[in-house]
Amino acid sequence: MAGRRTLKAVLVDLSGTLHIEDSAVQGAQEALKRLRSAPVAVRFVTNTTKECKRDLLKRLKKLDFDIQEDEIFTSLTAARNLLEEKRVRPLLLMEDSALQDFGGLDTSDPNAVVIGLAPEHFNYQMMNKAFHLILDGAPLIAVHKARYYKRKDGLALGPGPFVTGLEYATDTQATVVGKPERTFFLEALRGTSCVPEEAVMIGDDCRDDIGGAQNAGMLGVLVKTGKYRPGDEAKINPPPYLTCESFPQAVDHILHHLL
Repeated sequence: MAGRRTLKAVLVDLSGTLHIEDSAVQGAQEALKRLRSAPVAVRFVTNTTKECKRDLLKRLKKLDFDIQEDEIFTSLTAARNLLEEKRVRPLLLMEDSALQDFGGLDTSDPNAVVIGLAPEHFNYQMMNKAFHLILDGAPLIAVHKARYYKRKDGLALGPGPFVTGLEYATDTQATVVGKPERTFFLEALRGTSCVPEEAVMIGDDCRDDIGGAQNAGMLGVLVKTGKYRPGDEAKINPPPYLTCESFPQAVDHILHHLL
């Protein structure tokens, strides 16, 4: 903690940290209320690509979380920003429910490939179409490269293995826009008037949430909910600043030790 600045912002992961599908992590709503009573900005950052931001917000509101749409920064938003910057026409490999966040973009005659979580579209025909586009020079853009994520029925494959398969087949490297990329965390802090050394990240993914945040200069608090598995702490160097049982315990630590 030596040399760190006063805490001004807390970034919170969503899936696996506050909720798992349509179930809230026990005590998470009350913990969020306690966190909001502190003199810090709170932002929510997620790699979720299976639904658009509006549907995600509806899910959170239904679970009684006090969250506003402009407080959520998603990897889908980051991907759209990059597509607009590059002025390309994407082949969007993601769930239909996520496509709303790409409304208005020209997707005819695609010259770029964008991959999120798309279980219904990860078939040979679509992957082969993406393969040929990339061979012809289309950039490969990964919304993120998570290995797996947590569902009610257990862990499930994320988009990472499919992105890696296309990288291997085409001998190219994807541009990743979501966590753990440093630019993602910096964009999430925009509007908070603070720098990474004044922020802490709470999440269940040791590599993407905690490793990414700490590489950007933040403190990382790992929670043992969602996709967490015993031994995850050893997967990054430096290890997490702190490991907690769940989001409520992480909030208690912040309120009692970081403010």
